[in-house]
Amino acid sequence: MKRRLLDLVTRILLLIVVLTGAAACTTARGSICLGPDMRYRQQVYDAMSDDEAARHLASLKLREELCGRST
Repeated sequence: MKRRLLDLVTRILLLIVVLTGAAACTTARGSICLGPDMRYRQQVYDAMSDDEAARHLASLKLREELCGRST
């Protein structure tokens, strides 16, 4: 009985650790760390307006800060 209880507590603690790690990379719109790669081909960057490029660079910087890695 004690062994089963210990296994249950261990699993619950492991679940808490995993969910806490996943929540660290979550924004109001969803997970930014688990999202798709946000790098584009040079032609896409060339076609962007200055405002679009600024927003894109800001999102790349935010992703790097939150996730600890660049996209």
